[in-house]
Amino acid sequence: MAITIKTPEEIEKMRAAGRLAASVLEMIGEHVKAGVTTAELDKICHDYIIEHGATPAPLNYHGFPKSICTSLNHCVCHGIPNDKPLKDGDIMNIDVTVKLDGYHGDTSKMFVVGKPSILAERLIRVTQESLYKAIKMVKPGVQLGDFAAVIQQHAESHGYSIVREYCGHGIGAGFHEDPQVLHYGQAGTGETLQAGMCLTIEPMVNAGKRQTKLMKDGWTVLTKDRSLSAQWEHTLLVTDDGVEVLTLRNDEDLARVISG
Repeated sequence: MAITIKTPEEIEKMRAAGRLAASVLEMIGEHVKAGVTTAELDKICHDYIIEHGATPAPLNYHGFPKSICTSLNHCVCHGIPNDKPLKDGDIMNIDVTVKLDGYHGDTSKMFVVGKPSILAERLIRVTQESLYKAIKMVKPGVQLGDFAAVIQQHAESHGYSIVREYCGHGIGAGFHEDPQVLHYGQAGTGETLQAGMCLTIEPMVNAGKRQTKLMKDGWTVLTKDRSLSAQWEHTLLVTDDGVEVLTLRNDEDLARVISG
């Protein structure tokens, strides 16, 4: 699949999908508390997405059974919502992808139930910092390896590790398009960004070793050493001179449009 450069009409649809995906994460925050199950959170998000004229892209995607991914504690990604109640101290990534008017908005955020441990709080912060550092580098002419190296360096400088089996991706009419967007690597390698490209950056950072294991359900990915894992994700548009964060939330201290 070749990398697609989005037309102005497609970019408007990507903006709308991105805004809706961001609003799902804004909406669900007040519901994330001890005693609530991830299945209940899934139902709330599902209903909200449908009410706003979109569909939850993960539902039935290659057989995935739910509308959002809920990845708790040592779950790296693709956690399936279930009937186990959340408890104080849990950390969780909620990953939302909506399909609106034929186009996708894909984003994820870390949530904390009650009070996090100091280790969890630090892991969550450093992972978000690594995403923001990468986003601020995005502009035409930059290579994927340039910001992948920065993500890796920032995480590893804090003693953490980058998951390598899962990556970001191009996005548009397709949920997952080219290019693959790694979160580790060398500057000066990989595809060169061009204006009109849309992609996700979504680093997965482990407090322990980087190795993961896939559970029997074929989806749930855990850290092999059962260390905590964190992830943040945004859908981005490469502009003529920088980047637009299509899934920016109101709670973020980040500019929507960054000029390089």
